[in-house]
Amino acid sequence: MELMFIGADHEVTGSCHYLRVGDKNILVDYGMEQGANVFENSELPVDAALIDYVFLTHAHIDHSGLLPLLYARGFRGSIYATAATCDLCSIMLRDCAHIQMQEAEWKNRKAKRSAGVSVTEPIYTMEDADGTIRRLVPCDYEKEIDVCDGVRIRFTDIGHLLGSSSIEVWATEGGVTKKIVFSGDIGNVNQPLIKDPKPTAEADYVVMESTYGDRLHGADRLDYIGELVKILQTTFDRGGNVVIPSFAVGRTQELLYFLRQIKADRLVRGHEDFPVYVDSPLAVEATGIFQKNEYECFDEAAMELVRQGINPIAFPGLRLAITSDESKEINFDNEPKVIISASGMCEAGRIRHHLKHNLWRPECTILFVGYQAVGTLGRAIVEGAKEVKLFGEPIEIRAQIAKLVGMSGHADKNGLLEWIGSFREKPRKVFVVHGEDSVCKLFTECLRVEHGFKAYAPYSGTRFDLAAGRFLYEAEPIPVKKKARGVSDVFARLLASGQRLIAVIHKNEEGANKDLAKFADQINALCDKWDRN
Repeated sequence: MELMFIGADHEVTGSCHYLRVGDKNILVDYGMEQGANVFENSELPVDAALIDYVFLTHAHIDHSGLLPLLYARGFRGSIYATAATCDLCSIMLRDCAHIQMQEAEWKNRKAKRSAGVSVTEPIYTMEDADGTIRRLVPCDYEKEIDVCDGVRIRFTDIGHLLGSSSIEVWATEGGVTKKIVFSGDIGNVNQPLIKDPKPTAEADYVVMESTYGDRLHGADRLDYIGELVKILQTTFDRGGNVVIPSFAVGRTQELLYFLRQIKADRLVRGHEDFPVYVDSPLAVEATGIFQKNEYECFDEAAMELVRQGINPIAFPGLRLAITSDESKEINFDNEPKVIISASGMCEAGRIRHHLKHNLWRPECTILFVGYQAVGTLGRAIVEGAKEVKLFGEPIEIRAQIAKLVGMSGHADKNGLLEWIGSFREKPRKVFVVHGEDSVCKLFTECLRVEHGFKAYAPYSGTRFDLAAGRFLYEAEPIPVKKKARGVSDVFARLLASGQRLIAVIHKNEEGANKDLAKFADQINALCDKWDRN
């Protein structure tokens, strides 16, 4: 019975943990890294084809985004997640595959102008995303699920995103049972639309995030509507646009909730009927999924509006841009407006076009409403860059740069302490993950010194024996080095296919001799066809 740390260790993105129970290989999340990576991540300890199950805390790409790559490399197991998470993954993973394919196409067009540059393949395709989505198993909150002999799980609403959860895992091996709780991303309290995070009572071991483990969102809840009104009023009075880089899933719907109330109460004087553009096909689809799951996931304030026949995230003047032509037309309209577009960290998508058209205009405001990872364009703008490059063109930053401080889907330090403090007895060990290097260290020290927890912040590659309660290997940090040019992406995909074939062969060890002989003949025929010697 072993726990191994793979991703989001002393880093914020790329969440992944490996759990072995008996002969079962399990991943908890398999996320994509975003922004600059400080440390190298360990490889999975087994081939993708040998992974039996994935337990997914929520749909955000830094927790789910590499699942199609896992599928491309041979994974054919089951992915357990809440019903709302499954719904969101069905659109988010396809969107991510589309982005990968677009970026590969752009690089290949660029490579045609450079001699000796190899063809770039996307890290995964739409086919891989579709295959991943077919592996999803929707689960209810608070229901214990027997996954297989020795493994039982339960999802609890953690209040971070529609469908987000902490996951309790009961693992049994050799007559010994241990309970491991994976916090996922712990939600902020009093968020619009979704419920507050629910505590968990018992655990032997806890793996918890620490994104904001070194800061507070503020002693008093920020008046988001009041702050938004000030920004809208001053920007519209100047004749400018308010451009909001926003995560398509979660933050966009929260903004629509606030903007509906602002428009309903006519709080922006002289501009009461201002238009709001949501320029993200993904955000439009996600908004529909929010409405589909309202009865299970919405909080009481949102449900009161629903009972009154009011859609909490729709209003007159809301305009949805789906096609690229509709997106382009937004910037040819001179009327002051709100433009909400993805991606939230300005790394890809339509927001980059809106920044190109609005960053240089002093009458406009660029409003950030979410976390900006180190190394992202959004982080550079927030930290005061005077100029950025977009589509190969330098753009001077003359627009007002603003932030809604405290508007976060993550709990602050007090929220994290409240969640871990809700356990009836202190867990045997708390593993602190999903935070920048300095934050992980500070929050771990806080848990140990100020609150008496046996806390530890593992680096990627650390392995822990859950039954014996001891470390098998304590990894040291390995700084990321510039990647040397290696095998082509296509050849790497071929190697992954070979690894999957080996895994399938092992899984058929107990098969009938007749079937095994036929399988061997098919493999030999394939080898004869492709053997270059």
